[in-house]
Amino acid sequence: MLKGDSMSVLQKQEKRDVAKRASKRKAFRENAELSVLLIPGILYFLIFCYLPMIGIIVAFKDYRNNLGVFGSKWTGLKNFEFFFTSQDAVRIFRNTIGYGIAFIILGLVCAVIVALLLYEVRSRNCLKFYQTTMILPHFLSWVIVGYITYILLEPNMGVINKILGIFGIEGLQWYSEPKYWIFILPIVNIWKTVGLNCIMYYAALMGVDKELFEAATLDGAGRFKQVIYISLPMLVPLMITLTILHVGNVIRGDFGLFYTIPRDIGLLYPTTDIIDTYVYRGLRTGDDIGITAAVGLFQSVVGFVMVVGTNLIVKKINPEQSLF
Repeated sequence: MLKGDSMSVLQKQEKRDVAKRASKRKAFRENAELSVLLIPGILYFLIFCYLPMIGIIVAFKDYRNNLGVFGSKWTGLKNFEFFFTSQDAVRIFRNTIGYGIAFIILGLVCAVIVALLLYEVRSRNCLKFYQTTMILPHFLSWVIVGYITYILLEPNMGVINKILGIFGIEGLQWYSEPKYWIFILPIVNIWKTVGLNCIMYYAALMGVDKELFEAATLDGAGRFKQVIYISLPMLVPLMITLTILHVGNVIRGDFGLFYTIPRDIGLLYPTTDIIDTYVYRGLRTGDDIGITAAVGLFQSVVGFVMVVGTNLIVKKINPEQSLF
């Protein structure tokens, strides 16, 4: 009797396995077209993101062009040691991390505020105008933005210095004083990115149940209280998710912003030089490719660790709002 029962169980299990395999084959056939669409994306990441990772070994070698990647002498951690003990390390890390944190905070605050303001616009035509004018800077290249900035800040004929002259104020030497760029770079970055960044928050607000605002109005809550107690709490999960993703870029600055806008002027390096511009200059001269590769590898590892660490912190506080 027991033997018959065990045979029956095995037969049932075998039938379930056969059914599962048939279900998987059916699902694959039904989604074959979608699976084919994945191939270009997979090839892109494989060729341009994963295969180049072999070049990481350059960070541990005294790279020479005539010897190649694999023929160059192995130096271990000397490239890392040389960089971290150089006089440039403190400056570029201070600038990179400082601007990265400032951009995350200012970008988040400005994007949320703009989204809340757009949500209050009732005229459809006005809304389209505001959205178009704010998103447009995102599609301008940093080269064009650099020329616009130069037109405004040029010491002799710049628009801002001309306006200052009208009020009897002496024009400022924007491209000779590093202290001004602590404010100029964040302003330019926000101007270019806030329009697109606020769209996600605006879309999240559009998904909020209108009955919540109607109930709050009946209870006597004004616009400000509705924002504090309804709009912002609804945006918190999205704010946390986007912040986790942006944390990885704290140590990876926008090369176009920091190279094009200050015009790579040496006098401004104390407040405009970051890891990306340092690596570019190293590659441009071709003298210290091993050191620049070591800096780039360190940059990527720290960015990965910061994303994972931030997500773990959020997961400990509120698991439902963590990214993974």
